[in-house]
Amino acid sequence: MYGFRTATCQREYESRAAVNTVVLHPNQKELISGDQNGNIRVWDLAANSCSCELVPEVDTAIRSLTVMWDGSMVVAANNRGTCYVWRLLKGTQTITSFEPLHKLQAHDGYILKCLLSPEFCDPNRYLATASSDHTVKIWNVDGFKLEKTLVGHQRWVWDCVFSVDGAYLITASSDTTARLWTMSTGEAIRVYQGHHKATVCCALHDGAESAPS
Repeated sequence: MYGFRTATCQREYESRAAVNTVVLHPNQKELISGDQNGNIRVWDLAANSCSCELVPEVDTAIRSLTVMWDGSMVVAANNRGTCYVWRLLKGTQTITSFEPLHKLQAHDGYILKCLLSPEFCDPNRYLATASSDHTVKIWNVDGFKLEKTLVGHQRWVWDCVFSVDGAYLITASSDTTARLWTMSTGEAIRVYQGHHKATVCCALHDGAESAPS
């Protein structure tokens, strides 16, 4: 058996509503959380306090947050199918400041997951949005134009994850399947079956250990 040290809680941050999503800023110094009441909070890990609070839409739950790998952008997705995009700027000391960049009406239903593409996908940068409308949409971050709509799931799509080079996307759905999509064509090239209940999350280990040459 593998040995594990006893885990201890290092920080605890109080929110006034259920927390639906949390991401760590690439600077490793800030946490960003989104809650059921529609609040987005930035937690300064050094000061152990909330350094910023945003409310894109009052009483509209934030379902998912994603930060660009280089810390240049953050996207928040909510229950009304809307994505709010901010450019992240280094403010005074180490505190990040938020500059509104774009509002995207991505879906008619809930957005259950939003995800920005990884580093090795550059210079192309994409935003994936998974929704209760059974689809996943791929948006070009340059202008937020719709590139592809991935159609095939029969129920809500809860989660998605890019391959390390951004060439593929895995999705998980209430239809009990996970699917592997190729980004070049937007086609599902694998359907993974075997679960008897909703598949609500997924992760991908694609064996990549370094940047492609």
